[in-house]
This record gives sequence, C-alpha cells and structure tokens, in this order.
Amino acid sequence: MRVLAVDDVKAALDELCRLLRAAPEVAEVAAAGDALTALRMIEGGQFDAVFLDISMPGMNGLELASLLSKLSKPPVIVFVTAYDGHAVSAYGIGAVDYLLKPVRAERLAATMSRVARMVAPVSPAAAPATPSESVKPDAMPVLPVEADGRIRYVRRTDVEFVEAQGDYVRLHTRSGVHLVRMPISRLLEYWESNGFARVHRGYLVAIDAVRELRSDSVGGMLAHTDVGDVPVSRRHARELRERLLHAAQRGELGGRA
Repeated sequence: MRVLAVDDVKAALDELCRLLRAAPEVAEVAAAGDALTALRMIEGGQFDAVFLDISMPGMNGLELASLLSKLSKPPVIVFVTAYDGHAVSAYGIGAVDYLLKPVRAERLAATMSRVARMVAPVSPAAAPATPSESVKPDAMPVLPVEADGRIRYVRRTDVEFVEAQGDYVRLHTRSGVHLVRMPISRLLEYWESNGFARVHRGYLVAIDAVRELRSDSVGGMLAHTDVGDVPVSRRHARELRERLLHAAQRGELGGRA
C-alpha cells in the first residue's frame, strides 16, 4: 500500500513514518507536516491510507478527514493522536481506527491488517468496482455531549432540529435539549447530506421530523416537529417545500414514530 503520514510535530511524524515503513503491508510512505500540504499531496496522487494527527494548527485532522470523505475514492483514514476525547467524532467521520500516541508496533500491526482488508487490490484486468466499494463513510452520526462531568452520545437520528447559540448548537431531541460546542455552519457540512436542511439562519431541521408546515401570527412559516416549531425564513421556504415533497414521494416522511 501507499500511505501518507500527517503530523505537525516532526519527531512524532518521523517515528510514525519509521513504524509504517516497517509494516509488511506498506510499499511507500509519504509525509506531510500540516493538513493543507497533505491535501495538496492527496489531490496530486493516489494514497491507499492516511494516518492523521488530530490537533494541528490551521485545518485540523478531523476537518481534513471530512474533506477526504467527500472524494470519489477516499483513502482509508486512521487517526493517530495523544488524546482520546475525539474518538467518537473520528469514527463518525469514517475512520477505521484510532491510535493513541506513543504508537506500539503490535497495535499498529493490528491496524494495518484492518486497513489492508479495506484496501481492495485492483489490477488492470480486475472487474469494475461494485457499488458497495464506492460508498462514502458516514459523517458524524453521533455527537459527544458533556454535562455535569459526564459524556453522553446523541445520535443524529434522534435530533429533530438544531438551534444556533453562538459558537454552540442546541440539539433538540425527545429526550431533551443538548448543548454542543460547534458552529451551526460546520454541523450543516456534516449533516446536510444526511437529511438535514437549513431553514433559517439559526436553525436546521431533520426533513423526516417535519410533521406539517404552519403559519405563525405574523404570516411567517413554521416547520412543526414533535419537539417544537422551527421558524422557516422566506429565503429557505421554497427549498424546504421541495425537499419535503421529494421525501414524501420516496416514502421517507413520518419515519420517526
């Protein structure tokens, strides 16, 4: 396999490259000291797998992985980090493994076996890829929520609408409201292709959570969900109606009982 290692700390990058070169599954190792350099390298050549640090200046590893997941043939992603607090987000983006520094050779060996199974060797005479081989990894299906010293995990499928609150978002679910540190524009990048629509500058709504559209007291529009009404701006009203119509035609409305 041809792999790319990405870390802004040179000593850590050199050690990771050394371990990767020693792996029998690896034929070539390239290195990048930041996410933007890595992105340019990936755009310029095909890599089977990318081993990513998370905490990097500028674009971090999670953001880079999210961009890579949108490629027609994304590389396999493995995160290599000193912190375990991002594991849920990492797996949500589609990473196949999450290695903690310092990386042990035996732990890396297990990861390489998993990566190798996901990298299907394709020869010129091989048959075309099956549809399952082109499926993109899901983007952040769960979010970690910290409250009272505990971390709980909120599934995207449980969220009926999202409300912006500065640099945070409030996730409205049947079990309650959960506060997460993330701009609403960033969450939209992850969830727009998974059934969420922006209906207002400060709101996202799950299309399959909308029960009906209502008029408010001043002639505006509200999207009614089981956990509350969501304001819909005139700018987004037409798009929402179209998405609701298409969802109804596909039988995707009313799926949340």
